[in-house]
Amino acid sequence: MTARAGRRALPPVVAWLVANLVTWLIAKASVAGDGSPVAYWSTGGRRRWDSEHYLSIARAGYEMFWCRERYPDFRDVVCGNVAWFPGYPMSVRAVSATGLSYETAAVVVTEASLLGMFAVLWWLLGARLTWATGLTLAVGTVFPGGIYFHAIFPIATGTLALLVCIVGVERGSWAMAGAGGFVAAACHPVGAVAVGMLLLSPLFAWQNDRWPIRCAKAGLSAALTGCGVLWTGWLMWQATGRWDAYRIIQQSSYGQGGLRRPFDEMGKAYDFPFSDWYRPKGQLPWLVEHALAAHRTQLWLNLAFVLLVLATAAVRLVRSRRLDVAEWAALILTVAVFLVPFLAGAQMSWYRNHAQMFVGLVLVRRMPRWVQVPLLAACLVQYALLGAMFFAGVLV
Repeated sequence: MTARAGRRALPPVVAWLVANLVTWLIAKASVAGDGSPVAYWSTGGRRRWDSEHYLSIARAGYEMFWCRERYPDFRDVVCGNVAWFPGYPMSVRAVSATGLSYETAAVVVTEASLLGMFAVLWWLLGARLTWATGLTLAVGTVFPGGIYFHAIFPIATGTLALLVCIVGVERGSWAMAGAGGFVAAACHPVGAVAVGMLLLSPLFAWQNDRWPIRCAKAGLSAALTGCGVLWTGWLMWQATGRWDAYRIIQQSSYGQGGLRRPFDEMGKAYDFPFSDWYRPKGQLPWLVEHALAAHRTQLWLNLAFVLLVLATAAVRLVRSRRLDVAEWAALILTVAVFLVPFLAGAQMSWYRNHAQMFVGLVLVRRMPRWVQVPLLAACLVQYALLGAMFFAGVLV
């Protein structure tokens, strides 16, 4: 029995190892901003701009101040780290209590979350190795934007939490669904899409209960998820005295706030001149030279992925007249994760936010092999390109 359980647990472990191997090979083929090779197994190779903010929250909590109070030559805007959510930094702080440095603890949390992602996805796939589930795991190892699953960012932790939320809905446990949603919302603003999915869940979940109970479970799990946002606001208020600290810094420093026109934002994201702003100096390796505008092909691939997920769900509904509970939840979350960055305005971060569409792999197993194989090939090529962009210091 133990040997059988070990074999059943092996595929997600192998997927995690392969994901690290592929990412290491891409790092070897890339260069850092100073022209030196990237040491993938170091913490420095996994840090980018926002990583410093997450680490500062883990070390000392939140702060907000006028930039000119500390930097006289800086423009007159608000500075601080209240634009970043606490779920991931607090996890890093907890792990650092073991004696690890904050940087090492951050990598441990990230990689443990990625391993957990593969494990939970494997459970949702039925924990049975077939061509369909094997190819689905393979796509997961090179998922679009998944380079951030290895970085000092909350993307892997937030995605794991969304998958746990799906498991909770699948199992009929509002507490598990709400706990997963809480962590997802506390890790990243995009995680709050779980609230919407949970509010819609009486339409496809909790089928053994009557409608009043269904609505109660959906409401309780959504409320618990919303508490992740409230906890974030409370921590910021404790440190700054302002409940609206997040809104203030977003409006002052980043010009964000309110809803945007999604198609306009897509155009801005597509045209953003990363290679002009952050182009590494000196002779570039072939992979980096051909990856400086990889965010554009990333957008096309992300759009294709969403359309494939929608088409798969539509075919399932026509043929079988139903979707599984987990498939409904994954479908709603995938579409919402894709749309949120363009509704909120995220020209420089949408590609990593979209990595949380990993939950859509629940439906990829339903795709025919002639779709899965080209999807895997496209994801592998794009993963290499975006990864080179990341390790060369072009992405933020």
